[in-house]
Amino acid sequence: MNIAIIGSGNVGGALATTWAKRGHRIFLGTRNVNQFKGNKLSQNENTTVSSVPEAVKNSDVILISTPAPNAVDVAKSLGDTTGKVIIDAMNIVMNRGPVGYDSTTLAILDHTQTREIVKCFNTTGANNLANPEYNGILLDAFVAGDSQRAKEIAKQLALDAGFGECYDVGGNDKFQLMEQFAFFWINLAMFQNQGREIGFKLLKR
Repeated sequence: MNIAIIGSGNVGGALATTWAKRGHRIFLGTRNVNQFKGNKLSQNENTTVSSVPEAVKNSDVILISTPAPNAVDVAKSLGDTTGKVIIDAMNIVMNRGPVGYDSTTLAILDHTQTREIVKCFNTTGANNLANPEYNGILLDAFVAGDSQRAKEIAKQLALDAGFGECYDVGGNDKFQLMEQFAFFWINLAMFQNQGREIGFKLLKR
C-alpha cells in the first residue's frame, strides 16, 4: 500500500517504521523538506520524504497524526484527496483541538474532498503502536467511521502493525467516543500513575 503520513512525531513515526518493514511504501509529508527533523525515519526502507501535497498525490491512504489544534489547517494542506482514504489518529485532549469541533475527524471531513475517513490508532500510546505485544498477547485496535472501505483498510493496517484485532466501534457518530477512549488510556497512564506500558484487549467467552 502507498501511505502518506502527515505528522511524523511519536505516533506517525512508530507506524511509519512498522509499515515500512511490512513492505508498504511510506511517503512522509512535511511543510519544508529541507527542514525535516525526522532524518532517522527517512532512512527507513521503502520511505520517502516530500511536501505534503506530493506525499498525498503519491498515496492511496493518508494517516494524519499532527497536534489536534492543527486539524483544519492540515486538512486544507492535503490538496486533492478525491478517492483516497484518510485515517485520523489525533485526539482533542483537555479541550485543545480545532475551534468549533468536538472531534478532529469531523474537522477533517469538513475541509477535504474525500468522504472515506475513519478514526483509528488514536486509543493508545505511541509505545504500543511501536510494539503492541505483551508477554505473547497482542493488544487490540479500534476503528470508527461511516466508510466501510476505509474501515477495512484501517483494519488491515492495524494487523500489519502487529495488533491482534481491530474492532469496529461504529460510524461517524462514534468519533468523539473514540477520543474519550483515548483520554481513558491517558488518564490511567499519566494521571493515575499506571505508566505508559498498559493497553487494552477485548476478551470474549
